[in-house]
Amino acid sequence: MATDTITRTDRDIQSAVLDELTWEPRVGPDEIGVTVTEGVVTLTGRVDSYAKKWAAERAAHRVARVRAVANDLAVRIDTAAGREDPEIAVAAVRALEWDAFVPIEALQVTVADGWVTLHGEVEWEYQRRAAERSVGRLTGVRGVSNGIAIRPAVHTGGHDLAERIVDALARNRATEAEEVDVRVHGDTVLLDGQVHSAGERAEIERVVWNAPGIREVHNHLVVR
Repeated sequence: MATDTITRTDRDIQSAVLDELTWEPRVGPDEIGVTVTEGVVTLTGRVDSYAKKWAAERAAHRVARVRAVANDLAVRIDTAAGREDPEIAVAAVRALEWDAFVPIEALQVTVADGWVTLHGEVEWEYQRRAAERSVGRLTGVRGVSNGIAIRPAVHTGGHDLAERIVDALARNRATEAEEVDVRVHGDTVLLDGQVHSAGERAEIERVVWNAPGIREVHNHLVVR
């Protein structure tokens, strides 16, 4: 009986993810295959840009009861529409220069066969994510490896910071902080507890990264 219930739930999630992909104008749902096993979504197929791969992943994460997403989409760029690595490298540097949230002087960009690798150090996680988004949207990019490290300019921690994080989660309507345990050890935050969706899990982590002085977040939250 439990197996039958899981199977029905997985079919419901699969249907909902397919509907969400149809609702997402940045991707072509006919390009993407969706399978679900115990709440874990696997995306397969081919898309013509890394931006589409990322958009499909975000769409799957938005669906309720999704526990995790395995993004196995392959990026296949049409040769006629592709760019050579030097062109992509120049475009990546310019995109980072134009992004107000990215400290370009602290970053290095490498491109090989359309795959962009980022290195360097930034103070905040939002800067690290902004850099990846900026280059990931460029034409010709097949994938992005984000090797940017977080090096906070301030150092803080302890019980007071944990309380401030809990307060920030309580203010956020997209989360239910009552079932989230927050512990701070130096510049590392550990999260434990249960959440309702992969989207809520990701939102909680985003809020935690806004805390000053944080270098690592270990997210052990489980989607129930």
